[in-house]
Amino acid sequence: MTTSRRHRAAALAAALLLALAAAGCGGDDESGASPSGGGADGPGVLEGASFTVGSKDFGENIALGQMMILLLEREGATVEDKTNIKGTVNTRTALVSGEIDMYWEYTGTGWVTILQHTEPLDSPEEQYEAVAREDLERNGIQWSPPAEVDNTYAFATLRETAEELDVATLSDVAELARTDPDEVTFCIESEFSTRDDGMPGLLAAYGIEVPEGNVHVLDGGVIYTETRKGELCNFGEVFNTSGHIEPLGLVVLEDDLGFFPTYQPALTARAELYAEHPEVLDLVEELLPHLDVAEMRAINERIEVDGEDPRTVVEEWMTEEGLL
Repeated sequence: MTTSRRHRAAALAAALLLALAAAGCGGDDESGASPSGGGADGPGVLEGASFTVGSKDFGENIALGQMMILLLEREGATVEDKTNIKGTVNTRTALVSGEIDMYWEYTGTGWVTILQHTEPLDSPEEQYEAVAREDLERNGIQWSPPAEVDNTYAFATLRETAEELDVATLSDVAELARTDPDEVTFCIESEFSTRDDGMPGLLAAYGIEVPEGNVHVLDGGVIYTETRKGELCNFGEVFNTSGHIEPLGLVVLEDDLGFFPTYQPALTARAELYAEHPEVLDLVEELLPHLDVAEMRAINERIEVDGEDPRTVVEEWMTEEGLL
């Protein structure tokens, strides 16, 4: 995201917050001071506050959750770690019900899965603004400005397989399904198999007809290794920021029809929490400049490929970045 786009996203989030907090919640800070200052320098700006942080059950989302936990703890808050909740529906339900106070959600997921729209919007900025506005108005859930990370869905294949089958785009896969359908084998996750922005929508958008038995539903991590083997499936559902892609010699096929929405992560919380503790939004703003696709892939590789503990990885990275 460019600087101007980030400023517009931040301005939108601020405007949404002010609209809800117009009556005043005692959280305004006219000084514009950074939220940092806890630890050895003295009490943090969230001393005495308590939060429960959740996440979904995959490496990147857990890592983002741990980033917020560490920042909140740095500022003196007491934090309960409820990261690694299975699936979008369960995590979102936990947020709405108050079981957790915040988690990082993706703009594409918010637009398609949560708000039930079937068509993505034209630009990442437009999609973020639409999601943030509608979720706040309909559900009282506020979105922070998004990170400059697009963890969109994609399909990958082994580099050698791509060359052998002469495929570089998803339209090439659709053509292959017509000329040599036995080669069009997919490995996907269970959630992807039913989402409008997942397999049903993809097959319809590209006109791909898959022979019976050519779609295999597996756990996320297994998909990458099976795609590399090329025995069970030639094409595996992956995430754009996955740490598995490069080490396994996979290549991502171009979504040449632009089917997949943009999936930028933003911290979601009930609006009253942001109104009561605007410092949380300040912490997000502090973190965002450090996040991009390259950094996220490197973090994800350590968690997903090397099997390192997400909190340990994140803590080391944040220390190197000067956030802790």
